[in-house]
Amino acid sequence: MWCDVKLLDLILPVRCVVCAAPGEQLCPACLDALPRLRPPLCARCGKPTQWPVNRCGECAGRRLAFASARAAVAYDDQVRRLVRGWKERGLRTLAAVAAGAVANALQVPDVPALTFVPADRARGLERGYQPAERLARELGERWSLPVESLLGRTRPAGRQRGCHSPTGGATSPVRSPLRAGRRAASASSTTSTRAARPRMPPRARCAKAERAGSRW
Repeated sequence: MWCDVKLLDLILPVRCVVCAAPGEQLCPACLDALPRLRPPLCARCGKPTQWPVNRCGECAGRRLAFASARAAVAYDDQVRRLVRGWKERGLRTLAAVAAGAVANALQVPDVPALTFVPADRARGLERGYQPAERLARELGERWSLPVESLLGRTRPAGRQRGCHSPTGGATSPVRSPLRAGRRAASASSTTSTRAARPRMPPRARCAKAERAGSRW
């Protein structure tokens, strides 16, 4: 078995999904360099602000399908590579890295349980697993909270694709799976933000992302 593992490492070496350095799926240098979000933040949507506010320019006056939200890291190119490797390339152990980033950035939520937004059925079959569920269970272990399947999809979900800004950089209007809400995850109080929000045309999503900036 040891020889088989060593041979496999020679044929298919493990490389960092961000910098391609051999050794680990996310090397220590890239892990330390993740753009973690720090206070002050908007108390409602979690956007970084100049000082603590209850509402910011991004969420004020908007009807949101959640009580509050927080993101662990900003969505830049290195985080995009991490998420792509985790969700699209089937590198399932990166869920533990994502959970660690969330646990280090956020306090343990005062909720009875955690839940997750289930993937579209076709997408789940394509990937072979549920990234959001894997993340929730990793967080549940760290926070000693039960994980319950409370949500369901009522329609297929479109693919989440990044948009390109006029400067050539990629942006995305989709918020990160590295996110934990404060609201109690109960059948009566939890709402799926993706199911509740009407979908915008791709051009409108791109324009909105260019105005507001991308955050994960």
